[in-house]
Amino acid sequence: MTKFPLTVAGAEKLRAELHRLKTVDRPSVIQAIAEARAHGDLSENAEYDAAKERQGFVEGRIAEVESKLSSSVVVDPKTLDAEGRCVFGATVDLENVESGERVTYQIVGEDEADIKLGKISIGSPTARAVIGKSVGDIVEIQAPGGVREMEVLAVRYE
Repeated sequence: MTKFPLTVAGAEKLRAELHRLKTVDRPSVIQAIAEARAHGDLSENAEYDAAKERQGFVEGRIAEVESKLSSSVVVDPKTLDAEGRCVFGATVDLENVESGERVTYQIVGEDEADIKLGKISIGSPTARAVIGKSVGDIVEIQAPGGVREMEVLAVRYE
């Protein structure tokens, strides 16, 4: 079984989703199925079909989240000592060598990535390019618009 990394915040988010699925969503689906059954003939009951479909989705998501949690390794960036190198969980400041544009990203797991929040997936081209790099290193990032050269300005473990 492949282990994949999650930050502490990402693991907590998945645990909260699992709790909600089991304590809120699952009981509401069971109630909806019971109400639809009370209406009689199930062969032509759209409410019943919709409730069963929703149940399948909820149960599938529960299984998926449980699997992710059981096969993950939780990494707390605050406890890392990577000697200034960029690693999973690190926050890295980059500057475009050509334009001078600066960006800050935290390298997180696949499920946690949200570019609007400055969180990029460990599998993204940018993350793959900066992993193992230190302050002052120049990295080439393959972007849709072509190759960009970025300089690593800072690496933090927050």
